[in-house]
Amino acid sequence: MTGFGQEGPLSLAAGHDLNYIAMSGALHAIGRAGAAPTPPLNLVGDFGGGGLMLAFGIVSALLEASRSGKGQVVDTAMVDGAATLMASFFGSLGAGQHNGVRGDNLLDSGAPHYEVYECADGEFVTIAPIEMKFREVLFERLGLPVERVAELDDRRHWPAYKRRFAEIFKSKPSAHWCALLEGTDACFAPVLAPGAAQAHPHNKARGTFIEVDGVLQPAPAPRFSRTPAGTPAAPVAPGPSGVAAAVDWGLAQSDLTALIERGVVVERAS
Repeated sequence: MTGFGQEGPLSLAAGHDLNYIAMSGALHAIGRAGAAPTPPLNLVGDFGGGGLMLAFGIVSALLEASRSGKGQVVDTAMVDGAATLMASFFGSLGAGQHNGVRGDNLLDSGAPHYEVYECADGEFVTIAPIEMKFREVLFERLGLPVERVAELDDRRHWPAYKRRFAEIFKSKPSAHWCALLEGTDACFAPVLAPGAAQAHPHNKARGTFIEVDGVLQPAPAPRFSRTPAGTPAAPVAPGPSGVAAAVDWGLAQSDLTALIERGVVVERAS
């Protein structure tokens, strides 16, 4: 896995997630209208375009090798992976369904019904009823005229509905909106901090988060019905595992001694 790939003018250049998603076209699309692009943590390049694409590539190559008996290099560039994650948006651009302006489209905070709203207590909630039948549930629950849900298909109505939704959600605390909308087909969820996410009843019921040596972290995903993943273990300290790996790989004692002397392999009591 590399940032810019194994060939090309930038293949030997240093970079990080933000550079790769900038090159792919992904960063340009993320952010509010009239504002600078917003770095989406390092989820799009490092983890989505890099780690997950590499895992998919390895699995695909192993499947092919099991049939052909031949190996191959899996060239996983984070620029390529981030661009691949943008495939549907490039398609929308080509179809005229996305105008290329940041924060002015259905899924990028342009639409009032796919947005984050602040509540009276300073917490935030999300709504995302894209489909008509889900919008009807939202309108009904909020006391808005259900017969007017089709107005959300007309971009000219978006600014007015944004203001209206903002006023409505700002009028009550987040607990009120959770009680009214959570679990319905209004496509609603509160914005949760990591600790609150761990404590949410749905995540608790599914065991979405676990603790390993007192450290909160997501449980392994996806889940397998026949071969479930075990609980992750904390990393081991440098030392015995390095020596054990070298021995397992069949290194001669003279080579192992040289590696230890150079600090490549650390010999430490367990």
